[in-house]
Amino acid sequence: MSSQNPALKKVAIVGGVRIPFCRSGTSYRKCSNFDLLSTAVKGLVRKFELDGVRLGDASMGALLSHSTDWNLTREVILESGLSPETPGFNVQRACGTSLEAAINVANKISLGQIDSGIVGGTDTNSDVPIAYHRDFARRLVQFTQAKSVGQKLGAFSGFRLGELKPHIPGVVEPRTGLSMGQHCELMAQEWGITREAQDELAYQSHHRASQAYDNDFYKDLVLPFQGVDRDNNLRSDTSLEKLAKLKTVFERSDKGTLTAGNSTPMTDGASSVLLASEEWAKERGLPVLAYLVTGEVAAVDFVGGDGLLMAPALAVPRMLQRLGLTLQDFDFYEIHEAFAAQVLCTLKAWESEAFCKAKLGRPQALGSIDRSRMNVVGGSLALGHPFSATGGRIIATLAKLLADKGAGRGLISVCTAGGMGVTAVLERPER
Repeated sequence: MSSQNPALKKVAIVGGVRIPFCRSGTSYRKCSNFDLLSTAVKGLVRKFELDGVRLGDASMGALLSHSTDWNLTREVILESGLSPETPGFNVQRACGTSLEAAINVANKISLGQIDSGIVGGTDTNSDVPIAYHRDFARRLVQFTQAKSVGQKLGAFSGFRLGELKPHIPGVVEPRTGLSMGQHCELMAQEWGITREAQDELAYQSHHRASQAYDNDFYKDLVLPFQGVDRDNNLRSDTSLEKLAKLKTVFERSDKGTLTAGNSTPMTDGASSVLLASEEWAKERGLPVLAYLVTGEVAAVDFVGGDGLLMAPALAVPRMLQRLGLTLQDFDFYEIHEAFAAQVLCTLKAWESEAFCKAKLGRPQALGSIDRSRMNVVGGSLALGHPFSATGGRIIATLAKLLADKGAGRGLISVCTAGGMGVTAVLERPER
């Protein structure tokens, strides 16, 4: 999947559709991952008149999913209006899921294995899988397998009420016992990221997203659902003064800097994107907004002391080196705002000669970026972050930005749980 290899096919981004992202426990509280994702994909099928069309493949996923969603992507395809001969498979790489799905399908298109595919992701924190103590789960299995009344009663011999205590999933790293926010607070302290700088980035995110909605940028990207037509975390009236009044949430001492205002909220939502070869798109009279050039993933040793969300700081330079590009060779930067502090830590790392020498083996720093080109129509702090849906949102957004500009290059950077990062480059050449 590289524009530098003429033997590989170029991967066209035709466009995307998502439903509004909503705070968990609000508008989508009665919806499942299937409800959310199938709505987004059906919207994509309608948008590009794909009813009855057989695509080469589909790849989607969810971070928090019920065991009944073991074949979620295929079930969504069967619901979508596409030909039932369209296959599909689940993928999961935490917050980078839908970007990872796009890289996987793009590689297949680039190699000529398929000519088209849908990628996407969904997550709902309103309908999470709730588990019980394993002893109780084993009792239920034993009960269902029992042949007699005595055996059924015996399954509950020695039962304790404590076995009924539910386990609700959370964004806590199993190896450290710390939440993502707690890890990011440690990163902010390590890199000297101030509360004021984080609030400024959060304010900018809301301001730019609000302007984008007012200018109808999202009109053809966001499909109304459940009576909602825009992301309900967006605060058009927020201000630095309002953000400054919020209490810190992950570190209560004077060292704390992360608040509910400069961190993404728990969010429900879904996104979908159509990828294809140039030939397939042109045969159907479909637009080519931009091209997905390449992707890169990385991981850091967060258990050994690296910042949990710093992997993109490694992935991006590796990707740039392969492409022969510098960090400044981009018209747009879409850096996922899991936390304002995470974005600022990453930017500071690229500006640090010491970091680039120690972690990247480079003789000098990558340098700074033009911040006026970063998340120009808002980011996750304003729009929300349904874990597996964010990558699809960003791909569709960046492809449209490049199409509106007429030509250019864009960088995508997404940090994930588990100390990983997923990154990609999009291009739209001069016509």
